[in-house]
Amino acid sequence: MVIWRRIDGRGDREATFGPEDVFDYIYAVFHSPRYRERYAEFLKIDFPRVPLTSDREKFRSLVKLGGELVALHLLESSLLARPATRHPVVGDNRVEKGHPKYFAPGEVGPGSGSKGGDGDGAVLEVGRVYINKSQHFEGVPPEVWEFQVGGYQVCDKWLKDRRGRQLSYDDLTHYQKMIAALKETIRLMEEVDSAVGEWPLK
Repeated sequence: MVIWRRIDGRGDREATFGPEDVFDYIYAVFHSPRYRERYAEFLKIDFPRVPLTSDREKFRSLVKLGGELVALHLLESSLLARPATRHPVVGDNRVEKGHPKYFAPGEVGPGSGSKGGDGDGAVLEVGRVYINKSQHFEGVPPEVWEFQVGGYQVCDKWLKDRRGRQLSYDDLTHYQKMIAALKETIRLMEEVDSAVGEWPLK
């Protein structure tokens, strides 16, 4: 392959590639769980290094996956058009002190009296993130709630940073898109590992 700059910064991925393709390739590689595990100690003390591949098919696959990851993290992916989570209970949408609280599937949800929550002793079928005693986001998988970037739990930190505030409609929509983006990110990270195959990358 050779580099060929087009207006959109991409090549045709058959005989050429552009800077946007290279960026997407790097983005995919850095989201490989096996890459992060293999080079964990090195990444603690230095900038990540980019392993290159001479395999055209592997390069194309990683460019495609990287592009999908970029679109997700910019919240521009078409996959986010209809988030799978719900925010079903009406209230003031305020993130109260002591929240957010996460309840995984199979756990007993908190009682919420007349405000339309679970009631005492109800076992949850899906994960929920409570922002106050009654209001919650429904359909949040444990692996999404626990997903970390830079040592922070993304879903937890976003709400903690807004503790004491009322979430607007745009805030609620943004958070639901975040959850959907993280869920898809986890899936794509597994696909990146499958595309890479064995390490070191060849």
